[in-house]
Amino acid sequence: MKSLAQLVDEYLRHLSIERGLAKNTVAAYRRDLTGYLRFLESQGVSTPAAVIEKTVEDYLKSIAESGALASNSVARMLAGVRGLHKFWLFESITDGDPSARVNPPKLPRRLPKAISVFDIEKLIEASGPDPETSDATATDVARVRNRAILELLYATGARISELTALNLDDLLDPTMIRLFGKGSKERVVPVGSFAQRAISAYLVRSRPALIGKGPGTAALFINQRGSRLSRQSAWQIISDAADVANILGDISPHTLRHSFATHLLEGGADVRVVQELLGHSSVATTQIYTLVTVDALREVYATSHPRARR
Repeated sequence: MKSLAQLVDEYLRHLSIERGLAKNTVAAYRRDLTGYLRFLESQGVSTPAAVIEKTVEDYLKSIAESGALASNSVARMLAGVRGLHKFWLFESITDGDPSARVNPPKLPRRLPKAISVFDIEKLIEASGPDPETSDATATDVARVRNRAILELLYATGARISELTALNLDDLLDPTMIRLFGKGSKERVVPVGSFAQRAISAYLVRSRPALIGKGPGTAALFINQRGSRLSRQSAWQIISDAADVANILGDISPHTLRHSFATHLLEGGADVRVVQELLGHSSVATTQIYTLVTVDALREVYATSHPRARR
């Protein structure tokens, strides 16, 4: 009889090969289900048939009460467990699905974090030299690259995984770039003039020096060893820029994405246009950004309208 770990591996192969999920998504499922296996082992459960509804409920309760994860992470982990049990049922490994009636935790409605245009400019300026100045010819080729990364993230609203996956031929022309989002969904988005100049400076002054340190790659953004830049390295670049700019709070790649969407809507962009630019499958996902704009309007109204004060 196969072990639980072997049966989980079969499910992960199904996700990767038959359903074609991205490597990062499958890796996330693997992490979550590894935790589930540890819990089952702690409960003395060694076969799929031994899992009952209360087992799944107790697992969910244990991770929710630990306080180590946000409620959306708990819901994601339950989704992974449900997928596993549905697979076992479909493959006739079990006769039922003990997770079917287990409810995920209610998710609090949280607004995306965006920063002001002023702080965005401080962040970008702290990342590297302005391509319009003589500083852009500096020998620190990494900072020329870093400037291009932040300019492009804010100019396109790209996810960090989309940015690090970019190849040279995804630069369709100086004004357009091709991004591959979740599920390898392709979209083409415009690139603003500031990002265009930063990318041009990187391609001319920085990338040739970096590419010579490695075996060669089609990746647009590369590291100091001449290989494709990782998501972790790109995250660190943004964190370092935030420290230099003295911007308080948790500044992440998604901060630039959220700011991109919020600033577009504040500038009058239609929510469906922003949906397309962000690569959201549903406009409902994008509409949460309008709440940020409404809050800003309420603040202005409260401080400006003579009959708003109480």
